[in-house]
Amino acid sequence: MQNYTKYLNFFGVTEENLRELVATALSKGGEYADIFFEHSVINELTLRDGEVNAAGTHIDYGVGIRVVKGEKTGYAYSEITTMPLMKKAALTAAQIAEEATAVVDASREVKILKGENLYPIGKDWDKTGIDYKIPYLQKLNEKIFSKDTRTAKVIGKIADSNTLVLFYNSLGEAFTDERPMINVVANCVMEDGKGRSETGGVSRSYRMGFELLTDELIEEIASEVVSKTAFLFNASQPKGGAMPVVMGAGGSGILLHEAVGHAFEADFNRKGTSIFSDMMGQQVCAAGINIVDDGTLAGNRGSCNFDDEGIPGQKTYLVKDGILNSYLHDRISAKFYGVAPTGNGRRESFRYMPIPRMRATYMENGTMAEEELISQVKKGIYVDNFSNGQVQIGAGDFTFYVKSGWLIEKGKLTQPIKDVNVIGNGPEALRQITGVADNGRMENATWTCGKGQYVPVSCGMPSILVKKLVVGGSN
Repeated sequence: MQNYTKYLNFFGVTEENLRELVATALSKGGEYADIFFEHSVINELTLRDGEVNAAGTHIDYGVGIRVVKGEKTGYAYSEITTMPLMKKAALTAAQIAEEATAVVDASREVKILKGENLYPIGKDWDKTGIDYKIPYLQKLNEKIFSKDTRTAKVIGKIADSNTLVLFYNSLGEAFTDERPMINVVANCVMEDGKGRSETGGVSRSYRMGFELLTDELIEEIASEVVSKTAFLFNASQPKGGAMPVVMGAGGSGILLHEAVGHAFEADFNRKGTSIFSDMMGQQVCAAGINIVDDGTLAGNRGSCNFDDEGIPGQKTYLVKDGILNSYLHDRISAKFYGVAPTGNGRRESFRYMPIPRMRATYMENGTMAEEELISQVKKGIYVDNFSNGQVQIGAGDFTFYVKSGWLIEKGKLTQPIKDVNVIGNGPEALRQITGVADNGRMENATWTCGKGQYVPVSCGMPSILVKKLVVGGSN
């Protein structure tokens, strides 16, 4: 309750104000309403040409008010949290319905929602100004240049944010949350003296304080970005066609995100848009395969103590033992399906209403060694370094870009490859998984998912063997 009172004071409202706003929001017959206050401070610091020469701070503040009635949702926001402007926003959202005024119990005692703190801050944000961050960017720059004489240019960035949230709804439920985020990014350009250049990038992103910034992290990022960039000088584009693909541990989780994750979001299924909309309870891949969307990984970029609708973070099995087990639900879709929300109601900011979104999506470990998967492939590719992807929800068709990998010939990794598009169909790709390794890991990079609005996510998986995907390469 002490923290709740602190946040009320911070946003300049009282419980009476919140009840009045909810009553206004429901005044046109709405069934449910919620209020989402948000204050964010975002800092960026950039190193380029050997100097830290760009810095910026952005503050965002406001409140969003949502009203739900049946299949209709009204939403409005205000960047100023005075009662007249907030009541105007509440009334605007209320216009979705035209029935008689709903009755709000003004005597209802507020219920403070409690959840686990998945992102404790070890080093206080207030004690880590620009002077603290600059030396780490300088070390990163020096480390990268020292590891390969072909290095021609380095761009480094530290971006951090801290967001305070106060939530209240017409059920009398409330929660507060402090959401830290820190991103460290390194981009490297190498030139080999023969007119060739290659570019590589590495990033790390976590929900934690500045305890993340250590010499060990700088060494890890520098070594990885140099290795990935240098690799490309010996790589070439393979011949395209349909072939087996071994997807390496970690970043290959983009397959789950693009191929199946979006298609499992319940709003697409509720509307019949997703190819999985009539497959609940059916076998969608081999027995033993488990696919999870998880909001409970401590410090993870996609985790949430609460989603943006007041549902505690939780672990959701999308596929369990090969069977489609659950969609990703917000409150609206959960009510439609008659199930409990899964904690996936997320929004970009107070300017947007929450919709079903992924958090940290991954596949659980299998029992095989990665080498065993590779040994089964006579001719195919191994991929482990990804850039981006997209999916057509209705058809389930997806594509994603592979920055680098290996050609597989007669069960061995042979020629380095680069610049490959991998194309497939979500349900078909799931059915084509014939082996899952025991080396699962999360890819803790700066993944951001777009769906009309942007939210931070993460992904991961063990190495897997997909019997056939279309590889877009050279002729």
